[in-house]
Amino acid sequence: MKINLTNSKIEEIQSDLQIVLTNNIENLEDKELLKSLDFKAKDEELVFLAESKKIFVGYEEETYDSLAIAIATAIKKFQTTLFKTAKVDLTSFDSLVLKSIVEGTLLGSYTFNDYKSKKEKKKKQELIICIQEDSPSLDNIELNSILEESKIISKAVNKARDMVNTTPGDFYPEVMASLAKKLAKDAKIDCKIKGEKYLAKNDMNAMLSVGRASIHESKLIHLSYKPKDAKKKIVLVGKGLTYDSGGLSLKPADYMVTMKSDKGGGCAVLATIWAIAKLELPYEVHGIIGAVENMIGGDAYKPDDVLVAKNGKTIEVRNTDAEGRLVLADCLCYAQDEIKDIDYIFDYATLTGACVVGVGQYTSGIMGNNEKLKASVVKSSLKAGEYATTLDFNRYLRKTIKSEIADISNIASTRYGGAITAGLFLDNFIEEKNKEKWVHFDIAGPAFVESAWGYNPHGASGAGVRMTIEFLKDLKK
Repeated sequence: MKINLTNSKIEEIQSDLQIVLTNNIENLEDKELLKSLDFKAKDEELVFLAESKKIFVGYEEETYDSLAIAIATAIKKFQTTLFKTAKVDLTSFDSLVLKSIVEGTLLGSYTFNDYKSKKEKKKKQELIICIQEDSPSLDNIELNSILEESKIISKAVNKARDMVNTTPGDFYPEVMASLAKKLAKDAKIDCKIKGEKYLAKNDMNAMLSVGRASIHESKLIHLSYKPKDAKKKIVLVGKGLTYDSGGLSLKPADYMVTMKSDKGGGCAVLATIWAIAKLELPYEVHGIIGAVENMIGGDAYKPDDVLVAKNGKTIEVRNTDAEGRLVLADCLCYAQDEIKDIDYIFDYATLTGACVVGVGQYTSGIMGNNEKLKASVVKSSLKAGEYATTLDFNRYLRKTIKSEIADISNIASTRYGGAITAGLFLDNFIEEKNKEKWVHFDIAGPAFVESAWGYNPHGASGAGVRMTIEFLKDLKK
């Protein structure tokens, strides 16, 4: 979908359709007709008046989410037509609304049809956005900057969606590493790929064990963006389980479907660091992904195994389906060994079904030791259009991951609080000096949903990308 800004009056703009955003139909010229059609100016309510070539779409609040959903709803209708151009009037809105309109348009128009035998030809459609009539030349105004920034952010989210939606037969650790190299080349950042020999040599036995039964070699991916005079140093760590069968603790058949999404954290990190470089944010950022496939076979790691992680801690394996935390444990240790003077360390993972049960499939669980930092992350998430909430650690749940034969168990002795006990497990691999700098993002809910929601399609949503970029942008203020 092409987007253009103009400061021409809405009636002077030539287009095939007009999209009208409204939260009150009383002042509209077509109010009587809209009333007769029982149109209500509510979220996701839409009426298409073909004769007058107008799409009316409701919104309830002048917030990012409500307006992004509204424009996405209209754009989806626009895409079902043969019309090539549509216009929308934003002159009565605050300039900050532009971000939600651009991102709602580009995220809402996303489709993934790589596996359709008969692909619909993509239509070349354009949205013309009418902004303040008194704006100066569009070459140097703030609104044009918002447009370009939102384009990059939306492109990053859609890149993450594409990666997550790709099937495990086409997306395994070697493919993830190859794609990381391509993204790094495009963004002009450094990329290092480490294989299983490196993992074995550097005592990354937890990650190495998870991928042992796969025919695909596990890969440690390290992307680095280092601008001059960087103000902060941030590390992003992602769980890249390109497929998770559950290992010998095999998942039930219906739970195995959608496990291509278990790479959501790693894909979010790849897309986010690409966007950070494209936006030229003034921070040194490292993206570290553990790309692994958890399969069954004669060489599979087993319940009752005791693994030694990179930091020397021993882990009793009681369930091979609690594998993501094992991969993240070694990746977190690697990050802290290789990168000094870290200001923030964030990890992203589709880690637990318990998080989905606890907060629903649209919300990420935010965990860590720094209450102020967690609150800041949640604030940035909501501002960016992602739902997030904190899940608090406590001393009693910490006791449930103790092991009688090793330092720690990879699952808790209780069935309750599973998202938090997984976060507490990871806390064992955060050095004392970094405890207050670390946040764990459990994105198991929103990363992949099997029905469309808001401006998100069936499948991958690109969870984690927008909230991280918004957090980094807020650091500048």
